[in-house]
Amino acid sequence: MVVALALGFPLYQSRPIISTVSDRVSGGGGGGGEGVDPGGSFPSFLPKEVYKIRDPSARTLAQRIQRLPVKVGFSESSIMSTCVTPRVRRDSNPVVLLHCFDSSCLEWRSAYPLLEDAGLEAWAVDILGWGFSDLERRPPCNVASKRYHLYQLWKSHIKRPMILVGPSLGAAAAIDFAVNFPEAVDKLILINANVYANGTGVLTKLPTLMAYAMASLLKSIPIRWYAKLLVFNGISLSKMLDYTDVGRLHCLMPWWEDATVNFMQSGGYNVTGQIKKVNQKTLLISSECDNIVDSKFAERLKNELPNASVRKVPECGHMPHIEKPYLIARLIAEFAQDASSEEILPISYFVDNISSKNKHVV
Repeated sequence: MVVALALGFPLYQSRPIISTVSDRVSGGGGGGGEGVDPGGSFPSFLPKEVYKIRDPSARTLAQRIQRLPVKVGFSESSIMSTCVTPRVRRDSNPVVLLHCFDSSCLEWRSAYPLLEDAGLEAWAVDILGWGFSDLERRPPCNVASKRYHLYQLWKSHIKRPMILVGPSLGAAAAIDFAVNFPEAVDKLILINANVYANGTGVLTKLPTLMAYAMASLLKSIPIRWYAKLLVFNGISLSKMLDYTDVGRLHCLMPWWEDATVNFMQSGGYNVTGQIKKVNQKTLLISSECDNIVDSKFAERLKNELPNASVRKVPECGHMPHIEKPYLIARLIAEFAQDASSEEILPISYFVDNISSKNKHVV
């Protein structure tokens, strides 16, 4: 039970074991950012442990991470906020990728290049309190702050209604954002949505010392290893080791424990009362072999959302955007571009239309 709570998994949901280019962006889509090295090395603000990562797709995406200034009212100065920005700006609405609980934009390492090859303008952003942003001033990292920070990032740099993609707890963040800032969201895509949890539950009542101990446990290698066993539907030992390194890289940022404790004690996400207020067209992607969120919750969510459809991913665990990136990229591209989703086309239909240099199938 302690492990499930530490990983942010609600106990009742846990199972046992392409349009015309309008302009080009130099060094990404934000402007005024920092961290991009034209020589191809990693941004200086990433933990040095990034050099130990072997996954080519993770290394490539890490090299593209930038920090963009985001002005928020709860901080004296702009927060230099991390994201992966598109190389090309499109006329169509952009796809903005959130990540799971206590994760980072590197979660999209396999699917992101496929979305770009499909002709989409894609942004992979770090939710405030996670990822690699500069939080040296220790801003609040509660739900309201996360929401407002994302809005200001959108307002300052993205500036158009977006297709907002949220996996796992990122789905709760996406719903919370879409209800509060509907003008910023055109459509929603929720992947194995973890939206029926009652916030951080008993963690809100922990004494501060115990909360920091829980945070230390959460970033430990054994816990991260166990999380990978739950999340992925059978991967090799070498991939397990590398995925653990990628998944805990952001935990090595100097502010991570403070931000994590702040989020735990603030109560976390509780969006059950907001679900029926979502007006955007929504695609629900549900893995059939998810050990974290039972697939039956996708059907419940479909019935509660005003305008939603469900697509099933066979033989896949909790993070299909890593396990089956081609399929997830195709589903996102179809939905973003208003392609018909009445019939699932063979995966080869999509694969044949993207460059063979980006084959990231696990």
